Amino acid sequence: MTPSLHDAALRLRDAIREATPGLVDRDQLAELMVLGAVAQEHLLVIGPPGTAKSAVVRRVAASLGGNYFEYLLGRFTEPSELFGPVNLGKLREGLVETETAGMLPEADIAFLDEVFLGSTAILNTLLGLLNERQFRRGHTRLRCPLRICVGAANALPEDESLAAFADRFLLHVFVEPVADNRLEDLLAGGWEIGRRPVQTRADLACLDLLNAAVPNVDMDAVRPALAQAIRQLRQAGIPLSDRRIVRAQRLIAASSVLAGRRQATGADLWPLLFAIPTGAGQLGAREALREVLDQARHPLLQAVTEASAQTPQARLARLLDSADRLLLGSAGMPERGQAEALLREIDANFDPARMPADLAERRATLAASLAAA
Repeated sequence: MTPSLHDAALRLRDAIREATPGLVDRDQLAELMVLGAVAQEHLLVIGPPGTAKSAVVRRVAASLGGNYFEYLLGRFTEPSELFGPVNLGKLREGLVETETAGMLPEADIAFLDEVFLGSTAILNTLLGLLNERQFRRGHTRLRCPLRICVGAANALPEDESLAAFADRFLLHVFVEPVADNRLEDLLAGGWEIGRRPVQTRADLACLDLLNAAVPNVDMDAVRPALAQAIRQLRQAGIPLSDRRIVRAQRLIAASSVLAGRRQATGADLWPLLFAIPTGAGQLGAREALREVLDQARHPLLQAVTEASAQTPQARLARLLDSADRLLLGSAGMPERGQAEALLREIDANFDPARMPADLAERRATLAASLAAA
């Protein structure tokens, strides 16, 4: 039975939750990967080695299902290592055809580590695959099922030709090592993560259903606000190419679809931040677009909207969700350490007199449960 848009979005939420336990401060990356897959836009992850870039992508892909392809590129990587070997039998007949079984052209989700180390031949072939979902090599012409390709590198390239290739990844996210105050969580999560295999919680039908809804989102109401946000970025010296401006609308529409809306609102404008290609640009945009990002809300993509807005209101959806999961998952008797930590976070973000009614209700229920334990 084909799921509804709401059910499909909930299954993607479950896929994110399945993939991220133990991966400290990487929920944002997982959520951007899901957003990109729904929008059918690619994601570039920039960060130093050992920051769990590949672990996040691998686990999200496992939870979403489908054919997954992963490769670490190097200076001497041959095109056949990504796209498949030439069929020698056909070659004797004068035809250059590629055996693509199990290779990148047949992948639903792909991860290319150190993506900028690929040769000119590899990058040129990748351009067609990423842009058009078409693989062309010799006499081989193949329509690719790729939903999203995640590229990773330690830094953005300075070479102009490589920078143009990086521009084909609409979403850019910058990751840093886990902060000192979360090292205990990092150690505990890293110890457990290898002992907990990822279960498939969604399927490609969910992605396809949501993706098909993206072009039908009504963007008219939000387009003036989007145009004004772009003007504010330009005034702050943060330009975006025309191509990135136009394609950013797909990210905004995907946010709306994942939130269960058929019409985009100001709450969906936050993905514009991640369409800015540089880390410095994103940092400046947080200030330039403060009023726009303050509106960021999402019932599914809670970590990334919270990171975008960095305001108490942006944390509201996650706090409510965390309270519900604690109460429902333990038959009304939440785990004391987690409940106490959540109560402290609620109190740190909201004054009791101005606390939203639904959050105040959850807080009172949690406190009563602890008192009765």
